[in-house]
Amino acid sequence: MHFVNAKGILNGHNGQFGMNIYRGCSHGCIYCDSRSDCYQFTHPFEDIEVKQNAPELLEKALRSKRKKGMIGTGAMSDPYMHCEEELKLTRKCLEIILRNGFGATVQTKSDRILRDIDLLEEINSCTKCVVQMTLTTYDDELCNIIEPNVCNTKRRIEVLEEMGKRGIPTVVWLTPILPFINDTEENITAILKECVRVGVKGIIDFGMGLTLREGDREYFYAALDKHFPGMKERYVKEYGNAYELQSPNAAELKDLFRRICEENGILYKPDDCFRYMFELPEKYHQMSLFDM
Repeated sequence: MHFVNAKGILNGHNGQFGMNIYRGCSHGCIYCDSRSDCYQFTHPFEDIEVKQNAPELLEKALRSKRKKGMIGTGAMSDPYMHCEEELKLTRKCLEIILRNGFGATVQTKSDRILRDIDLLEEINSCTKCVVQMTLTTYDDELCNIIEPNVCNTKRRIEVLEEMGKRGIPTVVWLTPILPFINDTEENITAILKECVRVGVKGIIDFGMGLTLREGDREYFYAALDKHFPGMKERYVKEYGNAYELQSPNAAELKDLFRRICEENGILYKPDDCFRYMFELPEKYHQMSLFDM
């Protein structure tokens, strides 16, 4: 990893803000879109760029906001990578969010988030906190191949369960679903049953497939050659250089997904999930007017 002083930390408006404390990732997921050339990395993806002044920038930015809102993190780089154990920048930023009366929504694949469950619970009791967890495959051996340097799905489900016990709402990303690899009714059903059991609020899916862009595609295909001999050729034949690669089983899997979510009162339309995650209760918007 290497350290930089960033010029800014927040993006967004109208009470919906995002931040990335780190740039790059050490999880090694074979399908990671953040590797794509369009994000213009000037350093190796695994050489994590650490925005060492992130807490100071966040403190300054939140103090200047006239309207309280939700702060999201984890969309581009996981805030609970290995380096967070030592650096604790994510925890420092959560403390700042709490102190300034904002809400938080955190996306991760790591059980390291449990270290900060006390802070997440306090944020949720004061304003609002939502924890997002990515689940792609229920099979441990397959999970170790496609997401090699992070805890497996069953451990992530334990994290969701712990969040639920603390009253912290959770949203699951059921994506990507890799054609010919984890796009089975058995896999989707197993994950959804666990989501129902632990009481997740919403599940996000973008059509039972994955996306590939330049940079990401090459890394993914190299992983296919290593772990799934002949699979790259199958992908090329089926999809060419398409950006969206939908599973041949997508229609059946989407029907299954929709049915289970509807039967159990789980949000499943992406717009509904995002609206839920980023809506701060109105009383906090009102309170902020009196804070000024």
